[in-house]
Amino acid sequence: MAAVLLAVGTRKGLFLFTRKSTRTDHGRWEVGAPHFADQAVYALAVDTRPATPRLLVGGDSAHWGPSVFRSDDLGASWQEPPQPAVRFPEDTGASLERLWQLTPGSAAEPDVVYAGTEPGALYRSEDGGRSFELVRALWEHPQRAEWVPGGGGLGLHTVLVDPRDDRALTVAVSTGGVYRSQDTGGTWAPANRGVSAVFLPDPQPEFGQCVHKVARDAVNPDRLYLQNHWGVFRSDDGGGQWQAIENGLPSTFGFPVVAHPHRADTAYLFPLNADADRVPAERRCRVYRTEDAGANWHPLDTGLPSAPHHGPVLRDAMCTDGNDPAGVYFGNRNGELYASADDGDSWSLVAAHLPDVLCVRAVVM
Repeated sequence: MAAVLLAVGTRKGLFLFTRKSTRTDHGRWEVGAPHFADQAVYALAVDTRPATPRLLVGGDSAHWGPSVFRSDDLGASWQEPPQPAVRFPEDTGASLERLWQLTPGSAAEPDVVYAGTEPGALYRSEDGGRSFELVRALWEHPQRAEWVPGGGGLGLHTVLVDPRDDRALTVAVSTGGVYRSQDTGGTWAPANRGVSAVFLPDPQPEFGQCVHKVARDAVNPDRLYLQNHWGVFRSDDGGGQWQAIENGLPSTFGFPVVAHPHRADTAYLFPLNADADRVPAERRCRVYRTEDAGANWHPLDTGLPSAPHHGPVLRDAMCTDGNDPAGVYFGNRNGELYASADDGDSWSLVAAHLPDVLCVRAVVM
């Protein structure tokens, strides 16, 4: 069992859990005191490109506002830039509400980091996350003026860098939809064909879908999985066309979608009852997995609570690590944190009574 660092962002700070690789530990997790106490941590990244993984944290202080913190020693110390790392230029007339996403760039660009924000915008850093520049072409896209906030705000929450071409970017905005660029953000086009928007007069618009999360298949980079506000979809051409993949699901509403880190055609969901009843589907704590690219979904609940359950999982509160078999992790709004060391076949409780879990990231050490 490999050593793992599990970073958990909550409504009241960041918690770092570690699991050592020695047999005598029997998979036991240890956790230290919370970092950034009383700050909401909506965005986390563990950048594995440096020799020691770099932690990037989007903290949100009720007094000082959002900021980006970095650690190059696994949380022993933190650096914060003297000026806000992410801020809107004055000519935009906008101000930063929240950081929704921090995503390291490709191995070919070791200092590039992307940030997604509310209001919906994409930022790019070329100094490892110390400072960020607004990606103007997306902010000035003519369709952006028609994006409207979802229930959680107008947030850019997904950034995918194509592993074959670091110029190719895919982002998702709630509620703008999926957009793609082939030139490092110089131009953008909507990529929502086939994704429904049941809440709009036109249920198949070019843009305006309330996309909750998008994940890329580990083996086939052109295969994407999408959890929508009602609807689960797959694209086999990088977002050019989407098709529904909902067989076996108790509900098509939910927030996270996570791809297996090694296996093709394998992804995970945590369905909720409905947009007006945001609790686990059928009030049962269950992760669903597909192993055939969404043709079928099956519940995974061994070790999870069997009693009626009311803890929803947010869009970034589920993740995998790089182990084989893969570790799969999720935290919920009840403050419970669960882990599986066998691709999701069985689960154990890592921690309870945490603050509201907002995001989870894991890395093999």
